[in-house]
Amino acid sequence: GLLAKSQAVTNPQSTLYGIKRLIGHNFSDEGVQRDVKTSPFEIAAGDQGGVKVKMGDRFYRPEEISAMVLQKLKADAEAKLGEKITDAVITVPAYFNDSQRKATKDAGEIAGLNVKRIINEPTAAALAYGFNKKKDEKIVVYDFGGGTFDVSVLEVSDVDGEQSIEVRSTDGDVHMGGEDIDQKIIRWIADEFKKESGIDVTKDMLALQRLKGAAEKAKHELSTTMEAEINIPFITSDASGPRHLALKLTRAALEQLSSEYIAKSIEITKRALAASPFKIADINEVILVGGQTRMPAIVNAVRDLFGKEPNRTINPDEVVAAGAAIQAGILQGDVKDVLLLDVIPLSLGIETMGSVATKLIEKNTTIPASRSQTFSTAADNQTSVEIHIVQGERPMASHNKSLGRFILDGIPPAPRGMPQVEVTFDIDANGILSVKAKEKASGKEQSIRIEASSGLSKEDIEKMKHEAEANAAEDEKKRVLIEAKNMAEQLAYTAEKALRDAGDKVPATVRADVEAKVVELKKAKEGADIDALKKASEELSLAMQKIGESMAQSAPAGDAAPGAEAEPKKEDNIRDADFKEGEEGK
Repeated sequence: GLLAKSQAVTNPQSTLYGIKRLIGHNFSDEGVQRDVKTSPFEIAAGDQGGVKVKMGDRFYRPEEISAMVLQKLKADAEAKLGEKITDAVITVPAYFNDSQRKATKDAGEIAGLNVKRIINEPTAAALAYGFNKKKDEKIVVYDFGGGTFDVSVLEVSDVDGEQSIEVRSTDGDVHMGGEDIDQKIIRWIADEFKKESGIDVTKDMLALQRLKGAAEKAKHELSTTMEAEINIPFITSDASGPRHLALKLTRAALEQLSSEYIAKSIEITKRALAASPFKIADINEVILVGGQTRMPAIVNAVRDLFGKEPNRTINPDEVVAAGAAIQAGILQGDVKDVLLLDVIPLSLGIETMGSVATKLIEKNTTIPASRSQTFSTAADNQTSVEIHIVQGERPMASHNKSLGRFILDGIPPAPRGMPQVEVTFDIDANGILSVKAKEKASGKEQSIRIEASSGLSKEDIEKMKHEAEANAAEDEKKRVLIEAKNMAEQLAYTAEKALRDAGDKVPATVRADVEAKVVELKKAKEGADIDALKKASEELSLAMQKIGESMAQSAPAGDAAPGAEAEPKKEDNIRDADFKEGEEGK
């Protein structure tokens, strides 16, 4: 709090802030690497590729720091209420991924709290705003905080006396917030001082911390004034003696420094609207959340987009906590007749044959949710499969975020395509994922609860969204080609099996023709010409019909043609999965 802030100037290396930007992240994430360059405290690589920060003479995980904050809040609340607190509802940015949500829940548990629910910040804000209102409304919550940005589109309605608050879409950036604007101001102050004095104060950690305090103060002042004075006496010294910093920052200059972040927030808002069933004209209210929304340029940008005045009647710093309190009341049973329906921000699925990402739960699906799909093996006598879980919107698994892998073994040996492996995704009301795989014949089962220390960086999320849009046509072309190759491989396998099963009952000319067509198809499969692949597949299919005709002519009356059994029957919902063999299958 303020005590920590006031001593930051003399103790910058051991004063921590913005920990929410690091929790659940991987140290190698580009957003984290940017913070490493600008942070006065040390950010280093932790266990399993995660992040740790240095305070005093030891390192801490972000979860531990968050737990310290929660412990202080818990103690303050207990002092106020006069009783012990054991349970909590904790809010997170809507765009927090599975790892970040799990890390936040861990922080609560470290603080000695039973975390009853993880709730999205924009959803909590809408809950606080819409609570006890009887009219139906479409609401946009624009949440520009210190370290993250989120926007959610919600629908508040009254259904048979029960108030329903349903999230229809959400979008955001977990590495964009007021701290990024602060860094822009710090850079501007340092550059201006360097022009004037020739001294680069960014090399001095103590001076840099003083710049940070001055930048925040100027930004806050410019929400109500047109010009702010920045005075830092004895900022540094040179051969001529002490040097003082005295500058003026105008609101117009601040708006120019902030323009890229404001423009980006508006683009994200437009994406969220496009993903919802509503148009701009349908929106009844726009609620501003987060301290950064006090900035006039942000208010103006939101007003220009929606053509109406944003709702600023609720304290932007308190509205989220108020919504969390209402959610706690719902869970306790003290608040009745309120139904809250939240969503997941990114699609969840597994890697299947050809490195395709097969989605099981689509983005903006209401949670809690459960989806199952049956897959099969990609090789004969495969006794083990690897389940690779991914998160994102791209058609190819490698372009999405890898959440984890696990092995299901003990599958009875059988021809490819015959075993049935049911994969089930369960996502709870906190947005935390569990995955289960079960082989139906043997009953063998394996499961995983995603607990990776790394999270989605800003770059991961931006690439998932923007590349999905920019490369949509190329992605679709690649997906169609891979599906055609998968079908071609299955067709060639079926043709070869039919020839083996039929033996010498197939005339030599027919056998030679089918074998030649199989060779042609395999050759076409190695290329990238979709038309040539389709043509070769069609020609092989026609040639295979002759096997059936030959068998029918030579078979005694009443006998079934072996060729008719050449292709194993599959259930409609079974997909070939590119599962890798484990030790048992090798």
